[in-house]
Amino acid sequence: MTMTHEHLTPGSRVTCRERHGAPDAHPGEGHETFPLGPSLLFCPGDRPDRFAKAADRADAVILDLEDAVAPENKRAAREAVAAHPLDPARTIIRVNAPDGPDFDADLRALSAHRPRWVMLPKASSLSAVDRLVGALPGVQVVALCETARGILAAPTLAAHPDVAALMWGGEDLIASLGGTSSRHADGSYRDVVRHARSSVLLAARAHGRSAIDAIHIDLADEDGWRTEAEDAAASGFTATACIHPAQAAAVRAAYAPSPAEAAWARGVLAAAERHSTGVFEHEGRMVDGPILRHARSLATRSLASALDPRTPAPHSPDQQSPDQQSPAQDS
Repeated sequence: MTMTHEHLTPGSRVTCRERHGAPDAHPGEGHETFPLGPSLLFCPGDRPDRFAKAADRADAVILDLEDAVAPENKRAAREAVAAHPLDPARTIIRVNAPDGPDFDADLRALSAHRPRWVMLPKASSLSAVDRLVGALPGVQVVALCETARGILAAPTLAAHPDVAALMWGGEDLIASLGGTSSRHADGSYRDVVRHARSSVLLAARAHGRSAIDAIHIDLADEDGWRTEAEDAAASGFTATACIHPAQAAAVRAAYAPSPAEAAWARGVLAAAERHSTGVFEHEGRMVDGPILRHARSLATRSLASALDPRTPAPHSPDQQSPDQQSPAQDS
């Protein structure tokens, strides 16, 4: 739908599709194949006591059957996730890797549940996507590219008709390369990890798919995960995955344009209405088609964030720090 003030009322839940623009507003712009976000919060599948809280704190919850669950708890996690009462439209289930012993058991447990969104970890081949879709007809797949093979296969995975989004992961990637750390001592990504992040974003967007940025595992580095979320939003990611409720709030704020950005976007769009030429000058800067698309995206995200009561102001004083909350994901 085309997003207008009439379609969004205070208190209504705003989807990522609305944040990034409606598909019929400007043909070819803004349509998201994965309409959730921007904050996606992981929650261990064997902790059903946390499911509702995680869903309440983020735009969508990822119930994790893989890394967050110890081997001896896999069966209990499958049973808990299959029985969960959460809104399927806002729930993603991460199954175990397709080359492991738990993948088929996960699919059998979920077959009656018929989830709408499933995350495929260690994604690197179309055959794994086909196995998943064959067992869960109609499911939309989030392909998690987190190995060397997976990063190189990102364009192929993005072209699959049942893949709605690509996500990437740095820690498993480094492990697959035989490395020991995804970041430098100052917290910045190593070059190979930055390359992987960009490669997945480009592959997703080249095939019209949504792109999800990776988790930030250093819970003490609040400035770091805020900065990365801001960069993700500016670069074109659809959403950012989180492992802590405080990160979810920060991600939502990061994807919301600042007052200055929103004012600039409104000014550019107003100026475009007054100019009949394809290119014009506004406040000393050239404006053409790509700049107008930037402005439309900012204006749409600004409106959606303003009408979403859960969007905090940047560095809001009532936003708790990680040491005041329990992580959503731990093992």
